[in-house]
Amino acid sequence: MQKLTAVAHRGDPYVARENTLDSLRSALTRGADAVEADVRLTRDGVPVLLHDATLKRLWQQDRPLGSLSADEVRGLTAGGVPTLAEALTAMDGSRLMLDLPGEPSVRAVRRIVDVVRECGARDHVYYCASAPAMLAVRTADPAAEIALTWTTLAPPRPALLAAVRPRWLNYRFGLVDRALADRVHRDGYLLSVWTPDTRRSMRRLLTLGVDSITTNRIDTLSALRNDG
Repeated sequence: MQKLTAVAHRGDPYVARENTLDSLRSALTRGADAVEADVRLTRDGVPVLLHDATLKRLWQQDRPLGSLSADEVRGLTAGGVPTLAEALTAMDGSRLMLDLPGEPSVRAVRRIVDVVRECGARDHVYYCASAPAMLAVRTADPAAEIALTWTTLAPPRPALLAAVRPRWLNYRFGLVDRALADRVHRDGYLLSVWTPDTRRSMRRLLTLGVDSITTNRIDTLSALRNDG
């Protein structure tokens, strides 16, 4: 099987709670080449790792993240929600794919990019999300590596691709077939997919020649790649 980038979705969520430092570290020990993590801003503008807009699902606190300061988040979660700066330190130079969920403002995107820069992590961070967020990333950092998330079979418009300048096109795995994979590669992009969690789905995608798989089962993907 070809070399691919194995990306751990929100860390290693079947071992440790998603988007926590323990989850990120577990993913790296179990073979991840990169870890995908979600970033949002607290009320006082601190980027932290959290997928949802509230703390309810993961931390049993029905509080919107945007209404809380970083110190309040730390207190409500016993320090379980790391800041982006803490996550970058924990990754120790390993690749981190930052997903920007929801519809982050240009200001929020700029703050996230600034923290990456302040931490000296630009060379091992890349970004994924929909077009508006990725346009904001491109404006904030002309050299950023981008995986443009795309959710339809219709290809992105040439004008959008020219503005975003992605390295990757990032698709939900169920959309990917031979024709799509061939088109993406023919157009000069790398193909990343999310989030197959069974060996059967992963094998199919490897056969199609995808370049990156983001999964909740990084142990399964690592074993499959080693078997190949």
